[in-house]
Amino acid sequence: MDLARVFDGKKFMWDGRSYDKEQEMSQVKQEYLDQGFEVQSVKEEGTYYLFSRRVIKEVVVDGSPI
Repeated sequence: MDLARVFDGKKFMWDGRSYDKEQEMSQVKQEYLDQGFEVQSVKEEGTYYLFSRRVIKEVVVDGSPI
């Protein structure tokens, strides 16, 4: 399994798990969506895989600049 795939010109990372049942995959996919991730699912040879990505919108830096 590829660790990363490109969908619509955007890079997504595999979550490292395989899902035998569509219902289980859909539940985990919804959890990722609730956390603000973009998610793509792929079915290959009867097994489901999830690829996700999240764009960082804000970076908080602690400390003073050098």
